Amino acid sequence: MPVKFDDIYTAFEFANTDGGGAEFRAFVCKQTGQIYHQTEGLDSEDFSDELPDDIDDPTKYIPLPDKRELGLGKPLVLDFAREFLPDDFDDVRYFFSKRGAYPKFKSLLARRGAIDRWHAFENEATKRAIGAWCALHSIEITN
Repeated sequence: MPVKFDDIYTAFEFANTDGGGAEFRAFVCKQTGQIYHQTEGLDSEDFSDELPDDIDDPTKYIPLPDKRELGLGKPLVLDFAREFLPDDFDDVRYFFSKRGAYPKFKSLLARRGAIDRWHAFENEATKRAIGAWCALHSIEITN
């Protein structure tokens, strides 16, 4: 069953929400293409779609991956720095050898006037990675 790319992208972003201890997950039904959302661990009432009883059956449902599973964390930042901030590459690599790297990276981007370039780079890489992930899992994408 085909799934709209925008729906997969939105579900991926949902599943990768930084919820301060809350867990956000999204699943794609391989048979119908329907996407299910699940949130657990919020102080308020947990949000979830009505999940099928067999949501954990990997032959029917596949969870949307984490950004790191698709190489969209540190490796992507280093690729960006290598291409667009070569003079700062060693600093960026050092940032990401310790905790709290993203705020330092974002500050560097602001100083270099590269925030928009980073967002465009990250967005394109994310779209390519999601497309490849869908192809790997035989999820047919429509526009």
